[in-house]
Amino acid sequence: MEGSANLNVMIKAARMAGRSLVKDFREVENLQVSMKGAGDFVSKADIAAEKIIRDILMEARPNYGWLAEESDATEGKDPTRRWIVDPLDGTTNFLHGLPHWAISIALEHKGNIVAGVVYDAAKDEIFMAEKGEGAWLNQSRLRVSSRSRLIESLFATGLPFAGRADLPDTLQDLARVLPSCAGVRRFGAAALDLAYVAAGRYDGFWERRLNPWDMAAGLIIVREAGGLIAPMNPDGAIMADGEVIATNEMIFDKFSALVRGA
Repeated sequence: MEGSANLNVMIKAARMAGRSLVKDFREVENLQVSMKGAGDFVSKADIAAEKIIRDILMEARPNYGWLAEESDATEGKDPTRRWIVDPLDGTTNFLHGLPHWAISIALEHKGNIVAGVVYDAAKDEIFMAEKGEGAWLNQSRLRVSSRSRLIESLFATGLPFAGRADLPDTLQDLARVLPSCAGVRRFGAAALDLAYVAAGRYDGFWERRLNPWDMAAGLIIVREAGGLIAPMNPDGAIMADGEVIATNEMIFDKFSALVRGA
């Protein structure tokens, strides 16, 4: 894929941070971690990766704004553009030695995501997309799955942990979805869940209480792979509400009705 200058600098930042994280991942038992909140950990590796990404992106585009998990948001001299970054999506997996985590970098322009990169450094899989240019995994074009029957479909979601208040809602979701499908997976990295929908590995994904950096890059990758994205509340907004449904066109109506309890 021949990407724009912006996409190429995003890929460069993701790969540089990925090398740092892979090195730390091999020494995961020695990482020093601090607790930010219930079930929400931050490591030195996480902070170091964000610094690498920020240094590269802001050197290339010093006028853009910045929104990321581990640092304060800043508005750039160009108020229409900002980077949205999660330097380590799947931190709990990382800290437990599970090789399922990713770097997520998105570019927003006038409130719309126009480019996204999700890099699974442990597997060296880089998912990427630009508005109007399609979605790619390394050098292969991505398309969402073509399954049209719920009973044959595999879905992904997130499960609340550490006493989060959305547990009852999620249990009700599962009670509706599980009897109607081939299975539900919970792998613990929303950016990769969305990327896997784009790649056709999952047929759909839904989750509540996500942050913008959890899903920004994944949203455009799904859209550019031919998928449909919608808020959980039909009258809501995905990024503002932190809730999303993603799937292919064939099963969207039935899947979204199940998740919404309609």
